[in-house]
Amino acid sequence: MTAVTSVRSAGTIAHPAIPSIGINASDELREICAITRSTVQAAIEVLAGTRPINQLARRLDQRCLVALQHRACLTRREASRTPRKLGRLHRNPTVRSVRACEVTPDIYEASAVVIDELRTRAVAVRLERSKQVWRVTALEIG
Repeated sequence: MTAVTSVRSAGTIAHPAIPSIGINASDELREICAITRSTVQAAIEVLAGTRPINQLARRLDQRCLVALQHRACLTRREASRTPRKLGRLHRNPTVRSVRACEVTPDIYEASAVVIDELRTRAVAVRLERSKQVWRVTALEIG
């Protein structure tokens, strides 16, 4: 994978699905990083129980949505058993950094670093363009 700063420096690229519109490669990369940042922040907030999962329904594919919902239920159940330490788990999460690289013109892979009160964690994301909309098809929260 290449880092964000080493993404091709071509000014405008033509996207095969949009023949008449040129897309600036750096603008697309910024869009992918912004989508990743907001999706990761929302996913961590779902795990913390401070955001409803249905707010991610448009961004995540069905498999990711079900997996995140299952993990959130497990996290809440475990937190209720030992409220002292796990009760603070996922509190005040902040996305520190996001990196992305293009796999194909319609697929990007990204990583994010998230910090909360107890630890720092890594998150991996795969975004695929479907009908001109970016959807998360893989979400791995470490």
